[in-house]
Formats: sequence, structure tokens, C-alpha cells
Amino acid sequence: MTSTCPPPRVSRVSRLSLLPSLGLVLGALLGTGCGGTLYAVQASSANSKVSEARAVGAEKLAPYEFYLAEEHLKKASEEASQANYGDAVELAEKAEEAADKAIKLSRDAHKGKGR
Repeated sequence: MTSTCPPPRVSRVSRLSLLPSLGLVLGALLGTGCGGTLYAVQASSANSKVSEARAVGAEKLAPYEFYLAEEHLKKASEEASQANYGDAVELAEKAEEAADKAIKLSRDAHKGKGR
């Protein structure tokens, strides 16, 4: 005859004690092979934003922000090619922020022209 024992209960305190371990595991993953993946995702997003900025005329309507985005994206690519993924991700994030601002300024300028 087999006994049907309920599974052991894990208390809230036990679950909370697992958080530091989870953080170490995530940190180890990010520090090893995942940096390139994180960079690829961020760079792809930033590249899409720069393309969108170009499409709305940001080269002329928000040149500072547009070229800032482009240059940050280029530097991010250089850093990634040297496996400096932390820096590459940060630069790609800044590129995306600048492209977002360029898009907003360009769209605002388009709206202003119609008045």
C-alpha cells in the first residue's frame, strides 16, 4: 500500500531565502553568454527607432537627436564587437532614447506646419 503524503509546504520565509540565489544565477547568466543576446535585442529595438526617426524626417527636423542616436548605435556596435556587452547595451539604450526624442520632435514639427 502506498502512502499519499501531501508535498512538503514551503514557507514564505523559505521562498524569500531563495531570492539571493536566484539573483546570483541571473547575474552569472548575464555575465557569461547572455550579454550578446541582450545587446542584440536592444540594438534591434534601437535600430528600428532610428529607422522610424529617419522616416519622419528627423535628419532635418531634429538633427542633433537623430545623429546622437546614430552615433550611439555605431559605438554600441563597436563595443559589442569587442565583447563589451554591458557598455554596448547601455549605448544602444541611449541611442533608442535619442531616437525617441527625435521622433517626437519631428512629429511635433509636422503638426506645427499644418497651422
